[in-house]
Amino acid sequence: MPSIRSAIALLGATAVMAAPMKKRANTQYGQRAIEHYNIMTGNGSYRSEYFSPENVPYHSVETLMVEAPDQGHESVSETYSFWVWLEAVNGKLTGDYSGVETAWKYLEKHMIPDNKNQPGNNKYNAAAPATYAPEDDDIENYPAQLVFQDGIVGQDPIAKELQQAYGTWDIYAMHWIIDGDNWYGYGQQGDGRSKPSFINTFQRGPSESTWKTVPHPCWETMKWGGRNGFLDLFTGDNSYSKQWRYTAAPDADARAIQAAYFGYIWAQEDGYDLSSVASKAAKLGDYLRYAQYDKYFKKIGNCIGYQQCQAGRGKNSAHYLISWYFAWGGGLQGDWAWRIGSSHTHTGYQNPLAAWVLSTEPAFKPKGATAVMDWATSLDRQLELFRWLQTSEGCIAGGATNSWQGHYAQPDSDITTFYGMYYDWQPVYHDPPSNNWTGMQGWGMERVCSLYYVSGNEKAGKICRDWAKWVKNTTRVNGGEIVHATNLEWSGNPDQWKASDFDKSNRNASLHGTVSSEGTDLGSIASITKGLLWLSMKDQDQEGLRLVVDVMDAMENYKDNLGYATEEARLDYSKFGDEVYIPYGWTGKNAQGANLRNGNTFIDIRPKYKQDPEWAQVENFLNGGDAPTFTYHRFWGQTEIMVNNGLLDIYDVPSMLGDVPNPGPSPSPSPAGTCSASITRQGYKCCKAGCSVVYSDEDGDWGVENNEWCGCGKTAAPTNKCSASITSQGYKCCSSCGEVYFEDGDGKWGVENDEWCGIPLNCSWKVGRFIIVKIPQSSISNINLLYKNILSLSLLYPPSRPSICFHIIGFLYPPIELGSIPFRYTLIYNNFSNILTVLDLRSYYKPTLMIAFLNI
Repeated sequence: MPSIRSAIALLGATAVMAAPMKKRANTQYGQRAIEHYNIMTGNGSYRSEYFSPENVPYHSVETLMVEAPDQGHESVSETYSFWVWLEAVNGKLTGDYSGVETAWKYLEKHMIPDNKNQPGNNKYNAAAPATYAPEDDDIENYPAQLVFQDGIVGQDPIAKELQQAYGTWDIYAMHWIIDGDNWYGYGQQGDGRSKPSFINTFQRGPSESTWKTVPHPCWETMKWGGRNGFLDLFTGDNSYSKQWRYTAAPDADARAIQAAYFGYIWAQEDGYDLSSVASKAAKLGDYLRYAQYDKYFKKIGNCIGYQQCQAGRGKNSAHYLISWYFAWGGGLQGDWAWRIGSSHTHTGYQNPLAAWVLSTEPAFKPKGATAVMDWATSLDRQLELFRWLQTSEGCIAGGATNSWQGHYAQPDSDITTFYGMYYDWQPVYHDPPSNNWTGMQGWGMERVCSLYYVSGNEKAGKICRDWAKWVKNTTRVNGGEIVHATNLEWSGNPDQWKASDFDKSNRNASLHGTVSSEGTDLGSIASITKGLLWLSMKDQDQEGLRLVVDVMDAMENYKDNLGYATEEARLDYSKFGDEVYIPYGWTGKNAQGANLRNGNTFIDIRPKYKQDPEWAQVENFLNGGDAPTFTYHRFWGQTEIMVNNGLLDIYDVPSMLGDVPNPGPSPSPSPAGTCSASITRQGYKCCKAGCSVVYSDEDGDWGVENNEWCGCGKTAAPTNKCSASITSQGYKCCSSCGEVYFEDGDGKWGVENDEWCGIPLNCSWKVGRFIIVKIPQSSISNINLLYKNILSLSLLYPPSRPSICFHIIGFLYPPIELGSIPFRYTLIYNNFSNILTVLDLRSYYKPTLMIAFLNI
């Protein structure tokens, strides 16, 4: 007989003690979520079409993709924040929270510049944070001329506080975009090779859509671009120096904190410690306060004229909202540094739940001396902003700015204000208008409503209840098709804001959001219904819960082998042929080898797109053919769907509606046999009449037909009573007094049929030793060698008791036949009788091959 130990040694396995997992996923929604998670992550290996070999979660599976990222295999901080959400929900459903730590590890590694990528921060002067450069609505007014004049820019009030709290001048924040596959070719620190690499795009005001951007490296060595690299496309200066620059998208940082919070509290419930992630989220929240400040730290309110508007001192430059960006940079030689906030705010970027967490939850308390107070103030201010911009229909209008047109201009006299900041129906970008897409409704309001759910904040509840009316009026499921508002048009202005008017009825009679288009945007409607779900669970709103469940049930009609998707006709891809503004006389070359000059089109400066498999249909469209169609799988949208299904299971929403949990696919009735209902409820068929019983457990008698398990006979075996703390987690009682493999506060645990079970209460045994050996994914290539060792043993004889268990778990690869045994079965080797047998895996979802030893 071959040596099992030798086979294990060849795989480089490591041994750890294993305890029973806290089972979840007791409804069809939980099963959908876990299945979706496994598709997205390759059963937790991160070897899937959603991830790069370096574990970068792509913006989309598909590469030819132009949205805010201009190529599908770029990634953004948004994507990483959704990755934390994905892992938090999977943790609660499976009991495995290690993915939350993994996601945060790569968030830090890929998105937060380390010390060598942001040198010279110790040269930063908080009394003079940056040099003023005006923004402009017209892209042709760029580059923006730097203004070297004292007294224009205010003081940075938190830099020293952060340095004292963390012992470093470096910024702990995510840059917003990276090139996952180094598609542009800049590499990290200009090496042209490494991936992922920091890049940037938007630099030239609200009229610069993605279609008008000039992508460039964050680490400006002047190796590419023109004689000054790319710098003189964006800012006008007397001379230029080599430098680094990063920009945060604060809503993503806040979302990461929110997701980490839910992961933390769920893990606490299940006895898992995520305090290390919580402390890092708190640190992220500390630096996130830069999003609460005017771009040039000017005084908030009625700020007209870049020279006349007062430079800020202390906290009077804080609007306490989560703005569109903040940025920081410095010289490559480490001899200077700068920082800016942002004057522009959008309701879709707010996250009052994160503000509440950072100001009330001890594990998430930032170290900065004034951080807790700042986030407490921000919580109230954000809720006021939502209420100020809530229309009579219930949907939420755009945002507010402290710098009209980005250069502290004078707005029209009819523009109303919020703490002196001016209403902007399309804050930050105008092509297309930033608040037309209804995804902004879901993103912002989901955070308001989750705040209401966890804290009971009645101001949040009021906003959510009025918003829910709009959701219910604009969302329906017809014949299995989801139809909802996809875009809005805006008219009128909000009333002048007074905090005392929060509960006032009949507000904003002239402010309206009108549905301009309907359709099916799966990510958006998942976000929107997630917000509705939090509210409806808190208020026990049956109508709202039913709508969420109906939408998520109908979502199954859009399922494919990569998740959920619809076909999209991209008429906007005509802009591949549109001009990208480059000033006359400016010339240069990028890392793809494109010559940059006035008159370039979008495709001219991205020639590698012509190598994309989907380019032919875009080219045909540019030549007068039909609009190209794509079926996109965006990481954020897939995650929203997975999270929604997960939440329905975690909070057992079907029981709130009185629904009987769906046990899964209905088995086809056998024409010539009957069997235990406990077997058919699991999706298995009954065997034909006259079947042979090859195995029995508490569910009944099992046979095998066509290499598939089936139920044989009518009677289920009786069960013995065991600890309710075990059965409440979804585990069954053991059928007899077997060996105790593990004991904890829930009771004594045994193992039957390769499943944890509760030892009956009338049994008394000593705890044995149960060791799980996890074989790393990197060793998976040696599995065939292990199969050869296993297959030399005898098959299909039941052991007297299991001693060595080989679990083939996760099914990352094509179906594997072990002789006549389907690949999805567990192999059990008994070292007392030298026999190998086969048991059904059924409910396992783990991604690694696992080998268990008993009493070694």
